Amino acid sequence: MKNILIAFAIIIANFTIEAQVKTPQSSPKATVTQAVGLTDVEINYSRPSARGRAVFGNLVPFGKVWRAGANENTTISFSDDVVIDGKTLKKGKYALYIIPKIESWDIIFYSTIDNWGNPAEWNEANVALKATVKPETLSKSVETFTIGISGLDNNFAFLEMYWENSYAAVKFELPTEKKAMANIEKALAGPAAGDYFSAAQYLYQSNGDIVKARAYVDKALELNQDKPFFYYRLKSLIQAKQGDIKGAIETAKLSLAAAEIAKNQDYVKMNKDSISEWSKK
Repeated sequence: MKNILIAFAIIIANFTIEAQVKTPQSSPKATVTQAVGLTDVEINYSRPSARGRAVFGNLVPFGKVWRAGANENTTISFSDDVVIDGKTLKKGKYALYIIPKIESWDIIFYSTIDNWGNPAEWNEANVALKATVKPETLSKSVETFTIGISGLDNNFAFLEMYWENSYAAVKFELPTEKKAMANIEKALAGPAAGDYFSAAQYLYQSNGDIVKARAYVDKALELNQDKPFFYYRLKSLIQAKQGDIKGAIETAKLSLAAAEIAKNQDYVKMNKDSISEWSKK
């Protein structure tokens, strides 16, 4: 029995060693990241090779949905809304599919990305955007499927796909000018309420200049018409740290009232506890 157990252990050990052996993937993974204007674009896909096979019309049939790569979903993400073929594609991550035809390709941005290859059931409701483009014939064959981003401009770029003797590209337009102007106007307008609040919070938490922290939180409250309960909460803590207990209690009451309206029980409790503690001083 002992010998049998030893032999079994050796078999398991050998199997474990073999299971750890790594071999090259037939369709290796690739990631493309590209900043276009002020927008970040990222593509993740696996790259099959032709290996002597006819691709379009054979390995990849005409008229059928193809996963634009191999293995798990090919995905593309945009950090901003983009415009393709006059239609808006919301920022986010999409699965990329192609329906190749002899005269045209349909490029499809699909909202579910957790499929292995094509979805088990194709749902048109998940098609976020579809664009039809005309493929071009390359003079030199491309062995391995390739996706790239080229023709970069501040306001647009091209999503390009190459394989075998075929090339197709989709132009996507970006809100670069609108985003840049918003950044410029924000910078020229000076710090916003949130900036002053963050500065006050940092100085309070890091035991920094408490006088500056008080000035910053006051400015945050001045600029924010909503007067959030967490702004008042920070001000009360700063006042207490300055030794202004009476002021801290009054501000904590404002925070408490606002927190009760917002139904934030954590801040309700924190303010009640602080008011109780400071009232004893």
